[in-house]
Amino acid sequence: MALLGEEGVSTGETVLDLHAGDLSYHPRRVPDAVAFPTTTEEVARVLAWANERRVPVVPFGAGTSLEGHVIPVAGGISLDLARMNRVLELLPNDLQAIVQPGVLRSELNAAAAQHGLWFPVDPGADASLGGMAATNASGTTTVRYGGMRANVLALEVALADGTVIRPGSRTVKTSAGYDLRSLFVGSEGTLGVITELTLRLHGLPERPVAIRAAFPNVGAACRTAVSLVGAGLTVTRCELLDEATLRAVNAYKETSYPEAASLFVELDGGEDEIASTREVCGWEGVVSFEAETAAEARTRLWEARHHAVFAVAAGAPGKRWFATDACVPLSVLPDAVEHGRARADARGIPAAIVAHAADGNFHLALMVDPDDAGEVAEAQELHAELVEWALERGGTSTGEHGVGLGKLGYLEREHGDLLPYLGAIKAAFDRNGILNPGKVVRG
Repeated sequence: MALLGEEGVSTGETVLDLHAGDLSYHPRRVPDAVAFPTTTEEVARVLAWANERRVPVVPFGAGTSLEGHVIPVAGGISLDLARMNRVLELLPNDLQAIVQPGVLRSELNAAAAQHGLWFPVDPGADASLGGMAATNASGTTTVRYGGMRANVLALEVALADGTVIRPGSRTVKTSAGYDLRSLFVGSEGTLGVITELTLRLHGLPERPVAIRAAFPNVGAACRTAVSLVGAGLTVTRCELLDEATLRAVNAYKETSYPEAASLFVELDGGEDEIASTREVCGWEGVVSFEAETAAEARTRLWEARHHAVFAVAAGAPGKRWFATDACVPLSVLPDAVEHGRARADARGIPAAIVAHAADGNFHLALMVDPDDAGEVAEAQELHAELVEWALERGGTSTGEHGVGLGKLGYLEREHGDLLPYLGAIKAAFDRNGILNPGKVVRG
């Protein structure tokens, strides 16, 4: 309180509980206090104070992560950055925006839209931009625009001892030294606290078309996604929803989509590309095909995709998310999704499948009771099977959710030879280990 004032710190039971977990099944743990800084200087002061006393500090954004990133496993301070929520500067002539970390994705897009621009990285949730950078979030538009690492030009970061550094540049390219900007993007709050971001903006699509195409099975849908990208079409989004997911969406949204493996596709080529897309879909026996150019109809279609997570959750009241996040080379995706479906069915585990089918990232959405050890263990065994299968074929254990708590062991399996170097980087920036302890690297 001496650092932030009475309004800047809370130890109230409700506030502590709100900062005890995220959307995942991982066990919750309340922090000892929640701090609400409003400036970089206040963040730096809190970190310097905590570092001197070796008090853990866990940065907190919107709390929408899926790997336990914000859970304060060692107690200490939850550093809530929600009050650092200003769009500091819009630079339309440079296609850039400078924002504080608590700005939500939707808030930046509302401001950028006035200039005919948008920030395209779309993880589904209306996450904070600082949190999205910290986890290197991506999502539905990655196939065209890339994830956060491709769209963050520069950062302001407060280190564990209170030092503030500014890696990156407002230029769109630089070859000056080691790329520390990329190091902090995806570091999950273990190396420093992001206090400001300079982001790329892009022109709003001029001729968007939304398409829903249903297929006989998930393999056919995945093969079509790969073909659409290879055909040179202006694919902005290409999302797979399987039969179980669409059944949940129909129940949740009161829609009537065919309950079959389907691709939700967005193009920026106008009506000229609809015929080509229909032809490509026909190669794999498409059973229904619907194209929408009107804004309202396109919004309804993508709302169904974005609400898929909530739809699956609504069908399992009282349970929590256990989401797999493997990513494989594009050529492997059809086999990967079919393998995931087969293994879940063989174990008798209800699973909905959603995939960013044009970049090889697929999710089995499992709902588990975190208090049922057997149910959690069964889900973990299935997850381990999927990760091992993906790694053997050149894939990764996490395409976009990050390591957090849930994938520590998988990171060691995937990059065991790099662990000493990862540990050395952590020690170089956070000698006392106060920043989000227990995440990414052990110890």
